[in-house]
Amino acid sequence: MQFFGGSEISPLPPLPTASGNNAHMMYVFNRNGVCLLYREWNRPLRTLNAQQDHKLMFGLLFSLKSLTAKMDPTNAEKGNLGVPQLPGQGCSFHSFRTNTYKLSFMESPSGIKIILVTHPGTGDLRESLKYIYNLYVEYVVKNPLYSPGTPIRSELFDKTLDQYVRGLG
Repeated sequence: MQFFGGSEISPLPPLPTASGNNAHMMYVFNRNGVCLLYREWNRPLRTLNAQQDHKLMFGLLFSLKSLTAKMDPTNAEKGNLGVPQLPGQGCSFHSFRTNTYKLSFMESPSGIKIILVTHPGTGDLRESLKYIYNLYVEYVVKNPLYSPGTPIRSELFDKTLDQYVRGLG
């Protein structure tokens, strides 16, 4: 079943936006800020404390979501800065770029947040993030052995995700 678009996972994922593996790292958080998955591919600088890294990334997402909702020019009723937004509520962001990386973000209706950090020259990854979310649903959520809110441990999901992300531009 595909949640963004058709009725099932398409046999062909969205085409990579450039050649080679430009993905640095990926995070998957649940709505409570628990890191369900963290993967590195081309991350030159390692962190000393993974837990701290996860907290910083989730805090960055929370702040950016709050800021974009507060700055939304179409909404006259702006809440206080820092008040949590429900998925799909208010203005949202999809990515931002610095001189050294690009962070692409997607949040599902259930509050699952997928973050992919890539080379700054990487194109739009919204369709790719939707495809990754659909992989998550197929291989993790539908697995009767998976307990929601726990770290993702699925060899098939890991293998499929790794193969797909390595092909991204």
